[in-house]
Amino acid sequence: MLWRLYRHQRLLQPGRTCYRPLQISENPGRRSLSSAPRILPTVASVLALRTIDSHEDTAIQVAGSVRTIRKQKLRAFLEIGDGSTVHGLQVLLTPDQAYGLSTGDAVAVRGVWRTSPPGKEQSHELHAQEVDIIGSADPETYPIQKKFQTPEFLRTIPHLRLRLPLQALLARLRSESDFLLAQFFRDRGFLRVQAPAITSSDCEGAGEVFSISSKASSPGRTPKLETSTVEDELFFRKSKFLTVSAQLHLEAYMHEHPKVWTFAPTFRAEKSDTPRHVSEFWMLEAEVRTHKLEEIMGLVEDMIISLVRGLGKSSFLEELMIARRSWASSQKDEPSIKRDLLSSRWEGLKHGSWPRITYKDAIQLLQDSVKSGESEFAHQPDWESGLQLEHERYVAATVGQGKPVFVTDYPQAIKPFYMLPSTGTTSQTAGTNATAACFDLLLPDLCEVVGGSLREHRLQPLMTSMQRRNKSQAADPQGAPSDLNNPTASLETGNTLDWYLDLRRFGSVPHGGFGLGFDRLLCYLTGIHNIRDVIPWPRHYGRCDC
Repeated sequence: MLWRLYRHQRLLQPGRTCYRPLQISENPGRRSLSSAPRILPTVASVLALRTIDSHEDTAIQVAGSVRTIRKQKLRAFLEIGDGSTVHGLQVLLTPDQAYGLSTGDAVAVRGVWRTSPPGKEQSHELHAQEVDIIGSADPETYPIQKKFQTPEFLRTIPHLRLRLPLQALLARLRSESDFLLAQFFRDRGFLRVQAPAITSSDCEGAGEVFSISSKASSPGRTPKLETSTVEDELFFRKSKFLTVSAQLHLEAYMHEHPKVWTFAPTFRAEKSDTPRHVSEFWMLEAEVRTHKLEEIMGLVEDMIISLVRGLGKSSFLEELMIARRSWASSQKDEPSIKRDLLSSRWEGLKHGSWPRITYKDAIQLLQDSVKSGESEFAHQPDWESGLQLEHERYVAATVGQGKPVFVTDYPQAIKPFYMLPSTGTTSQTAGTNATAACFDLLLPDLCEVVGGSLREHRLQPLMTSMQRRNKSQAADPQGAPSDLNNPTASLETGNTLDWYLDLRRFGSVPHGGFGLGFDRLLCYLTGIHNIRDVIPWPRHYGRCDC
């Protein structure tokens, strides 16, 4: 038989009370809550009482999950957490109160806040008067245990991995970063917009896109075999893809809105199985009216500085070191990172005047290093091949000296079609030595995290660039360009980027922008080696759980 009992509960403030219904079972050893109180103090707020002597012997109620439990003959020690801090709250129990408790249980504890005996790690602890089991976890099958578990295994259970203190901290870090970034752009008059996830084009031109299909079968069901044409099978009548970038759609706003930004997931069907690659990741992208590349780089620099300074006002860095120390000790393949190095990373991002170097000078720097015998690279640096990861790391370490480095003016031939030529590039100088008005931002150790450029805002040069890269179907079979002066060109010509050309046909303006790989930046700030461990729900080649 069950009945309701309304109990008087004291919260943190002396004299403040809260009434709530409890549902008590006939078994006095195990109680389950029928409804939780509307407001409960977090573990972080309870631990903050350690610095306030007046809260000694305060009656407290807190809810969380069991991280560890140690049972002794005369007493038991429970550590609970709720994601509000990486620190656990120690609870002192009697053996009867600890009966049936195990790691992973969701509990509510009521007790008295008291000073711990001398020599204890925690200065205070909660002396339990009553423990309610809200939801139990089977200790025989619960996979999150205090033992060695490989990162690969934990990635297969992302829905439960979120309960780890480090993952809970990362969730808070992502949330606070989102807020700070939104605040940064709002304070500077930017308009936040939403770009589509389904697109008709490959912005980057690498061909690593996911195609959209409406024929996927439900789990556990075999799709019916039907005879149909390819066009009948296409939901949108033509091939469509998951977005690889919001940039082209952001450019459509430039006519009416001089400053826009967005923050959303993007997708790459890339089969790279490295710690730096995933198939779904978050990109922050911004577009502004400007004809100066320096202004875009300045915006990127100000944005990251503002973000890191904002995060530095909280306890994130201290908590990261605590959580990483605990987590890395159980991850045999996770490279260790010292506190001084992580602190220096944050400090390097808090101050401005980040160095710039052109791609040409970077290649020369690398080649000189090889000639002098100072360095050896698996890939020899040359103009046509671009900067490899080992090259970026050398440039970042040598030029940056602990700060990020902007590398500018890459060869046009290795960059996307939409980039404006660098100042001074003409039809006579175009060719293998022609450069684009673009940049990559390299972070020490991690390397490229931001890419940006001025956009080609003129119709004729854009068409020429698209034809050169086979991005346009507006040319006849002999390669002669179509009539670019016809302002009423049909949107149904078969060219998936014809809408993008319309942005130039009908009153374009000089503009440029950038894209920030948010998850890679988090890798740098947290010292976590593998990007799949900073993303809550990692999707990569051969793996898409939950």
